[in-house]
Amino acid sequence: MSDTPEAAPATDSAPDSAPDVATEAWSGVHRGPLREGEWVRLLDGKGRRHNICLEAGKTFHTNRGGMSHDDLIGREEGFTITSTSGGEYLVFRPLLSEFVVSMPRGAAVVYPKDAAQIVALADIFPGAHVVEAGVGSGALTCSLLRAVGPFGRVTSYERREEFADVARRNVEQFFGAPEGQTHPAWELTVGDLAEALPASGARADRIILDMLAPWECLDAAADSLWPGGIVCAYVATTTQLSRFVETVRLHGGFTEPQAWESLVRDWHVEGLAVRPGHKMIGHTAFLVTARRMAPGEKAPMKKRRPAPGAYGPDYTGPRPAGVPVDLPE
Repeated sequence: MSDTPEAAPATDSAPDSAPDVATEAWSGVHRGPLREGEWVRLLDGKGRRHNICLEAGKTFHTNRGGMSHDDLIGREEGFTITSTSGGEYLVFRPLLSEFVVSMPRGAAVVYPKDAAQIVALADIFPGAHVVEAGVGSGALTCSLLRAVGPFGRVTSYERREEFADVARRNVEQFFGAPEGQTHPAWELTVGDLAEALPASGARADRIILDMLAPWECLDAAADSLWPGGIVCAYVATTTQLSRFVETVRLHGGFTEPQAWESLVRDWHVEGLAVRPGHKMIGHTAFLVTARRMAPGEKAPMKKRRPAPGAYGPDYTGPRPAGVPVDLPE
């Protein structure tokens, strides 16, 4: 008698069709059968991906033959379809993390690993008012809108009209807004946050700075944040990182800034062959967060002595109060 457990018998019975997610949730997610006008993601055996918008009567062509959209419409996601030349494709609705890495781009996108860190460690909560400077292609905006919900607010500022147009189309596509409408919690302004935010008189719970020189917006951010609010900067280089952190310290109205980056490595798992994968999402950006102090209050000064030479004669950036030029002995 074999000790190997028997596999559970396969079943062809399909569960009842799931009710759709409430439209009022503005989640960008649907349940139930695939509908005309929805986007789906096709994945072949080699990992190649295709995103298509379902339209009755149309055919999608690949190097492995064509597939009729009518053969997808009306089916529950999570099935395999065979093209006219025998290619097999897995069919699902795209996740947000999948959508943002394949969306049309005007500017570089904030990758899912960084967007997740921003939502979690900047503590984006339902009902929050989040101000975003540098909307890019709208990738982070989608995550922020998901996090604040329909009763929160996301106010985005973008200096370049062409980037704002791309972001607007991507956000509308993901959330499935009817033509001419957008997410009710989102306001997109073409302009410079450093000028437009103070002029608006708005107060915010969180401010996200995704731009080349976020230190230029720090005063405006400080004036607009509620006490206890969080400023978060997304910067690509160590020089930007240093300049922003030291500017926050010099300002004096924030807690000690925290800086970090995240690296994501996949793993290959086949029986006893378990090893790190050959692909890795390495450095994409540095993240920095700091909390706003109450008016007139100062955070305790750092007690740890700076590293030798940290603020030596070659250092030309902002210098915290009380830190002298560190001259060699």
